[in-house]
Amino acid sequence: KNRAGIEGRIPSGETNVYQFKKAIRSNVSVIIGLAGGTGSGKTFSAMRLASGISGDKPFAYIDTENGRALHYADQFSFDECQLRPPFSPDAYREAILAADAGGYPVIVIDSMSHEHEGVGGLLDMHEEDVQRMGGDDWKKREAVKMAAWIRCKGQHRKMLQTMLQVKAHLILCFRAAEKIEMVREDGKMKIVPKQTGTSLNGWVPICERNLPYEATCSFLLMADEPGVPHPIKLQAQHRSMFPPGKPIDEEAGRRVAAWAAGATDKPDTAAIEQAFKALGWESDAIDKTVGKPIAEWTPADVNIARTAYRKATAQKQATI
Repeated sequence: KNRAGIEGRIPSGETNVYQFKKAIRSNVSVIIGLAGGTGSGKTFSAMRLASGISGDKPFAYIDTENGRALHYADQFSFDECQLRPPFSPDAYREAILAADAGGYPVIVIDSMSHEHEGVGGLLDMHEEDVQRMGGDDWKKREAVKMAAWIRCKGQHRKMLQTMLQVKAHLILCFRAAEKIEMVREDGKMKIVPKQTGTSLNGWVPICERNLPYEATCSFLLMADEPGVPHPIKLQAQHRSMFPPGKPIDEEAGRRVAAWAAGATDKPDTAAIEQAFKALGWESDAIDKTVGKPIAEWTPADVNIARTAYRKATAQKQATI
């Protein structure tokens, strides 16, 4: 039976067992994406973040850039694996599984961009299948372009599913390219920085277009502010881990690790408590707005209390 007292029924002939239990955040894995151009601090930021998450344990580093990670071997504790072409999704998936089997708390992949545009990556795989199905006949090539994505996109989905299932935290580094587009303004064509859902000032991550959104959170780093994260995807529960304008560092990694392990931010309840007392409420009445002592409130409880305060304020004004 579930917490509501309702027993789940399994259709006759099926052997699967479905069990529901109270949801508690504990030992969850996160995927963090870092994208940027040359000089934006991707690799160093990934190293600092991974070091903070892994604590006193070494992290794994899957290096597609001919040993560039080794430049930081004297500053961080990590084990490196050099991934060579072809950079197919299957190659990435196998490397991730090997690192996860090794028990590393964090896996850094630098660079994920090779899976898209590197030798043997998605674009090369697509072109191979276009050539196989269409040959040199341009009409056939145009006709088979969509079908030619089936094999490479299938491999990409398998790689993505592996990323979502491993126990280790993942940090994905992407190259970013500065792109422009032509737009019409006042009847004239104008060149402007390309705008996409993952771009900033024309800088666009080089990867399969949906990959940054599959991450728990993802950021663009800029060369004029190395290591400072500009959010692509950053949900409310993760914002405190990456303060605006502050470079990614080991402390950010420690905050990520604590949150993933189940820690909760203790909210500042002083302001809402004073607001209630200004209405003449006693401590017991304030506690009852949430159903627990104010010392035990979570950020979600504070939001509930704020709603109760607004209702109490409206009622008081209505009686004046």
